[in-house]
Amino acid sequence: MAYGNRAPDVVDPVVGNRIVEYHDRVRWGPIISGLLVALTTQLILSALGAAIGLSSLANSGAPRSNADDVGIGVGIWSIISLLIGLFVGGWITARASGPMNRSTALLNGAILWATTLIIGSWLLASGVGGTFGIAASNAGEVINQAQQGGVNVPNRAPNITAQQARDIAGNAARVGWSFVFGSLLGLVASMVGASIGTRNHNRTYQ
Repeated sequence: MAYGNRAPDVVDPVVGNRIVEYHDRVRWGPIISGLLVALTTQLILSALGAAIGLSSLANSGAPRSNADDVGIGVGIWSIISLLIGLFVGGWITARASGPMNRSTALLNGAILWATTLIIGSWLLASGVGGTFGIAASNAGEVINQAQQGGVNVPNRAPNITAQQARDIAGNAARVGWSFVFGSLLGLVASMVGASIGTRNHNRTYQ
């Protein structure tokens, strides 16, 4: 017997599982991963810059006169390596976090920058440079030795003039301003890397 008015079979549509935001916006696992990558990248690049600078100084016919240029080059490259390391670390942090919105990625990138700054400062204060940091730290000492003609000058002179005190204060001020601007550029690099590495959280997976 046939039924002409029979309703067609209804097939339920396949609905994919939409990925939603996590309740916690700070992802410490990806941040630690980005931190390790950032520090490793910075150390390798710093060691590369120190090796190139010391090689050029060793092969130079006038190491004392070229020491200033090499020292400036090593200092500039150290800042560049820090920015590259934070950019790569921010990108790794965002990619390891999975799908997230851009504001969450920027937040994690900023926390990565702060964590890297604190740990990097602690390593410098503790004198722990690691395998690659030894070459970078020794570069400055070798350059200073070349500038001073191989003579060790005591850190604390018994008597200093007013002009020497002004010079010391000026050098300390330049170091402080360089640290401030370098840190802010590092924050920008970390957040830009995290923003670029962000994956869209609105994609649907079946």
